[in-house]
Amino acid sequence: MQNRIHLHLLSDSTGETLENIAKAALAQFDEVETHKHFWPMVRSEAHLDRILVDIAAHPGLVLFTLVNLSIRQKLEERCKTLGLPAVAALDAVTDALSGILGQQAKARPGRQHALDAAYFARVDAIQYTIAHDDGLNHHEWEEADIVLAGVSRTSKTPTSIYLANRGYKTANIPVVPESPPPETLYRLKHPLVVGLVTSADRLIHVRRNRLLSLNQAPDTDYVDEEKVKAEILYARRIYADNGWPVIDVTRRSIEESAAAIINLYNERRTAGGDKGQTL
Repeated sequence: MQNRIHLHLLSDSTGETLENIAKAALAQFDEVETHKHFWPMVRSEAHLDRILVDIAAHPGLVLFTLVNLSIRQKLEERCKTLGLPAVAALDAVTDALSGILGQQAKARPGRQHALDAAYFARVDAIQYTIAHDDGLNHHEWEEADIVLAGVSRTSKTPTSIYLANRGYKTANIPVVPESPPPETLYRLKHPLVVGLVTSADRLIHVRRNRLLSLNQAPDTDYVDEEKVKAEILYARRIYADNGWPVIDVTRRSIEESAAAIINLYNERRTAGGDKGQTL
């Protein structure tokens, strides 16, 4: 069994899409030592010739997203000669869309990165989210798409940033018993407000590591078990009283939490789900 592989990623654009595809596929395998050879902006045969030298020297799997027919053919022919698999990562999806839509795909490198309205909306969302982190500018929360509430160290900020990169204006607010949230939070109409929770054990562990990283005493009320449990209960009571959906982030990655939040947002926009559900 082979657990070491050279992976060549060739793209005629930034290669971001190809990297994500490769990452998702590799996640399905355990203990694989991967040597990635990343080749973005491949738009000439001269550039491809230089890459083919490296591919021959380090044989492995070749993944590509290339729309130029002559460059594609040259790559595929050379890989066939070398006895290496060459996979066009988007062809199956593009062909399926072409069949359903009844039109040919536009062979334009980097078309998905065009500076269209969606791009500028995403930039706007990122700027908004940074300006409304950790309870800032609560008088502007009505402009948000999503507002995240949670006790300290429940991944509010990284989840907000991830959502912003998906185009959602996101604000977040810490839930602290000694400093209740502003009344603005309870009067919001437009944003989806989501409560984040986690287990007390995980929260104590994360907080203690945070204190250690700051060279602070690891035994304070911030990590006291009874106080942490009371803090979580206080947050849950607020969520329940306001009928906000709750996301338990205990065993979720940032991406998984964000995906659950986006599902709630989409359900709210269409039919409207159970406001008090916990995911």
